[in-house]
Order: sequence, then structure tokens, then C-alpha cells
Amino acid sequence: MSKSNKHIIIATGGTGGHTFPAVSLMNYLNKNSFITTLTTDKRGLKYIDKKFVQKTILINSSPLNKKKKFVSIFKIFFSILSSLVLLFKNKPKLIFGMGGYASFPVCFAAIILRIPFIVYENNLSVGKANRYLMPFAKKIFVSYEDVEGINNKYKDKITITGNILRENIINHAKMNEKEITSNLNVLVLGGSQAAKVFAEILPDIFIKCKKNNINLKIYQQCLEEQKLELQKKYNSHDINYELFSFTFDILRYYELTNLVITRAGSSALAELLNCKIPIISIPLISSSENHQFKNAEYFKKKGFGFMIEEKDIKNRLFDLLETIHKDKSMLKLIKANQIKYSDKNVFETIKKEIAKLFYEN
Repeated sequence: MSKSNKHIIIATGGTGGHTFPAVSLMNYLNKNSFITTLTTDKRGLKYIDKKFVQKTILINSSPLNKKKKFVSIFKIFFSILSSLVLLFKNKPKLIFGMGGYASFPVCFAAIILRIPFIVYENNLSVGKANRYLMPFAKKIFVSYEDVEGINNKYKDKITITGNILRENIINHAKMNEKEITSNLNVLVLGGSQAAKVFAEILPDIFIKCKKNNINLKIYQQCLEEQKLELQKKYNSHDINYELFSFTFDILRYYELTNLVITRAGSSALAELLNCKIPIISIPLISSSENHQFKNAEYFKKKGFGFMIEEKDIKNRLFDLLETIHKDKSMLKLIKANQIKYSDKNVFETIKKEIAKLFYEN
């Protein structure tokens, strides 16, 4: 099959959790003789490093807002029209939907034009967009075998691919197989959008740790407008810290840490799992379909980390950090569970499945 007949449109957008894997997949496919086009909405553009993207097209999509239902339906309708024009002009062989509202209009347009498409679900429960699209999808790619919400009649479409990760993460997956020192180097991640509640609540807990002789080095992701207040708090209590905003070089911080406090977005959890870093996950209450809670619960059951609900942060986080400080074997046990897991074959699995679809059509 000639390269001109191997054009794939990857539909993504919204958050970094959808967009980072899409860019990684695009780079891999480009290196393996495919032609790819990336679609995203305005929110997703923030997470695309332009030097890695050959071709990106903006599709102004919108999640369905119940309070502004008419406006959001109009935006979705317009984004479907834009997607129809895009697909008609580019004539791709296949659509790869990364999940989330931003992938929906492109995949819906593919249904109308009878272009085969794949839906990818990396959460432990199926998102709303993917749930609507699954009946029409050619294949359903999932990161885990225990995904909730897929009707049994679609089981023949399912392939367990593992998690699509940034390639530099996969290549450095063994970087944290080192001894845990006496100090805890704690990385705080609020997701690609940064968690406001982390900036408000966690500093007081870290200050309490300092007063109780629990040695922490804090690496905290925050918004630019949160930095000044955090600096004042940490400096006044002699906290050892480093603040940073959104960065494409998150690997630097992964290499420095031995414990992470994070939201429970699937991409972030998967990266930390592959890098063998123990996790304290605090799921976002307002996440769609409560998927972050289900992600965090799954990781807790598998022994990949701890879970604290947002309402319990003040009561439970200090106690947990104190316990870990006294007994580092807790982290060693988590790392031992994490080492058994790897997503190193994800790209090869996807390439093989895509090749099958191309030759079927």
C-alpha cells in the first residue's frame, strides 16, 4: 500500500490527557510510513509543542453544557459541519478518536461519510463521547481490560492496547528503579489545568510536616497567579520547594521525585505507573462520569498507589505522609507492584491493528 493511501486523522483536544497521547501517536505513525493530520480545539492547542506537529487543524468543538444546552448544541453542530468539510477535502483512510468531546465531531462526520474510525478509551470507565460512538466504531482500543461501560455486544471490537504515552516516558520507564532515600521528594501535579485546591490546602499540610520533622522537598505545579502566595507561605516556614507552571519537560520532575500527589487523570496516572513512581491520587470531584474516582480506585486496588478523596485531604494526607516517612517500605511495595506493569508495546500493538484495518478496506 502506498504512503498516500495511509492517511490517518487523529482527533483530539480538550485537556493534556487527551492531547499529549495524540501527539505521541502522531509522531510514531509518521515515523512508520503513515501520513497523519491532527485535529484539536482551542483548549488542546496549549498542549501541542509546535516543533513536534507537522499538521494541525483547529475544530472548534464544545462539550454539551446542560445550562447552555442550545448554545452548546449549535457549537457541536457547527463543528460537525467543519469536520465534514475537513474529511471530504483530505479523504483520510482512517480516523483515530482519542476520546473526549473534541474527538466527537470528527468521528461523527466519519459516520456520515462512511469512513472507518477507531475510538480509544484510556479511562477505567467509558466517557460520554466514546459511549455514543462505539456502536459505529470499527475498533475499540482500551488501555485496561477492566473498563466499565462497554456493552458485551461490542466485545469483538475491543483490543487492549495499553496506554498511549509520550515516547520519552516509555524510553525512561526504568529511571526510578533506585533506592528511596531518607527524604521524601514530593511532586505535586494538578493535571494539565493545575488544581486550585492543591495550592490552597497542601501548603498547610507541608508546613505541618516541617513542624513535625518530616523532611520533604516539594516540587509543585501551579498556575502563574498562584506562585506569589505559595512563595510567601513556603518562605515564611523555610520549606524546601520549587514551583513550576505547565511544562513540556515533565520528565525532569519525574526523575527528581519518589512520591507524587496528583489528580487521577488517566494519562498522568499511566505515566507515573510506567515511571515506577508511587502515587497519592486525589480524584477531581467534577470529572465527567466520575472517571477520575474510578481511575484512582483501580490504581489503589492494584497496589500502584494510595487514594484520598478531596473531602478527606485535611484529615488524611498528613497522617499518610507521616506514616510513609516512618516506613519507607510502603513505597518499596508499591514500586514492586508497578515494576510488573509496562506499556512499552502500545505503539507496536496499535500499528498492527491499524495495518489490519487498512488491508480489510
